[in-house]
Amino acid sequence: MTTHTAPMRAPADFGIVLQQARLARGMSQQRLAEELDLSQSQISEIESGKATIHLRRLLTIANATGVELTATWQGTDASRS
Repeated sequence: MTTHTAPMRAPADFGIVLQQARLARGMSQQRLAEELDLSQSQISEIESGKATIHLRRLLTIANATGVELTATWQGTDASRS
């Protein structure tokens, strides 16, 4: 298992992190959506970086106060044999 870490400073960063974590677990958008009781299109919007007002505010507050949001997830290392 490989541990991945990425900073989250913008809605697009958040979306990429979620997408990479989902893929590292071998999950489709549909499967994740079903587990969270969301639609696949909602997962797609989040992963594409579409910001909600709450996410935008959270990131603005974090940046203004010097707080760094970092995501850490585990997945397989595709480069390993």
